[in-house]
Amino acid sequence: MIPLWVLTGFLGSGKTTLLGRLLKSPGCARTAVIINEFGEIGLDHDLIERSDESLIALQTGCLCCAVRGDLLRTLEDLWCRRSAGSVPPFERVVIETSGLADPAPILHALMMDGALRQHLEIAGVITTVDAITGAATLDRHAEAIKQVALADRLLLTKTDLLAGPASELTARLASLNPAAVLLTASFGEVDAARLFAADFVAKQAAAVERWLLATPAATQQHRHAADITTFSLVRQAPMRAVSLTLLLEVLAEHCGSDLLRLKGLVNIAESPDRPAVIHGVQHVFHPPAWLERWPSPDRRSRLVFIGRNLRRAWVEALLTALEAEVAEVSAATRHDAPPAAGEAGLRPAPRPGPVSAPAR
Repeated sequence: MIPLWVLTGFLGSGKTTLLGRLLKSPGCARTAVIINEFGEIGLDHDLIERSDESLIALQTGCLCCAVRGDLLRTLEDLWCRRSAGSVPPFERVVIETSGLADPAPILHALMMDGALRQHLEIAGVITTVDAITGAATLDRHAEAIKQVALADRLLLTKTDLLAGPASELTARLASLNPAAVLLTASFGEVDAARLFAADFVAKQAAAVERWLLATPAATQQHRHAADITTFSLVRQAPMRAVSLTLLLEVLAEHCGSDLLRLKGLVNIAESPDRPAVIHGVQHVFHPPAWLERWPSPDRRSRLVFIGRNLRRAWVEALLTALEAEVAEVSAATRHDAPPAAGEAGLRPAPRPGPVSAPAR
């Protein structure tokens, strides 16, 4: 599987400078970069090996191409070229969004495309934040807040222009997204190996454990910045697979775009030795991944939420109601064979009837 990264960040936050430096870095060799317009990035002429109407190959082994209409078609074309040997065999894909873009639709498209998921795996979201103007940008633009909230990597740029540490800004970023790794770039330089380290691929146990530990799960506290809330739910007892399935369905239906991100490690009653990793962005949820074993002795189910005006009490009441209804239906149909949670997804039976979510 080839890791795919989404690079986002508000206008003027340093994406252009970052990409320009990365494309010249040996640590970024064999990377395919998809950008909105070539004009946004200055590429030295001596770096260009060849080009056609949609692709530029660089001497470092990197590729650059622009989105031609549809992102998925661009990715499919790029993969076909790689398979045919007409482009260098890239080992990483980076998609750069425009400064005002919401990265969620890109994640949705990639998560829903079954063909591309056979070859590409979402490794994470990198968000650039201007160390000088970042606080003011967060005050004025909801898009910037969402870009930060969805990030796996937060890259503080232009730190070379600061007279001292950006303590207030970094504290605010931590309140918006406590689980993201914070890196800094000076003069547009950042260690490509650290930036693209594959420790946030959703299937990796260590990555999931770190994301959970970085969030205020143990204290059950809320963190607020503007209307963004981060919280987690912990369940001591294993969850029935149908309870988790219904929870995700109701969240998708009732929260939609307000559920910015959800990650979790879940102890499924039907599969106690192999925890399920869940990952959702707004109303789209990636098929659960099943770890071979628990990453630590802690076998509690832990769900971490980043949302807009999303209350922990509401989600907890919803999950409690669903678990109670599933238990009631299970007791009434005890003569049926117990459901099994398969690795292709969570499709257990029996299922209760329509569920009424508590008022938000």
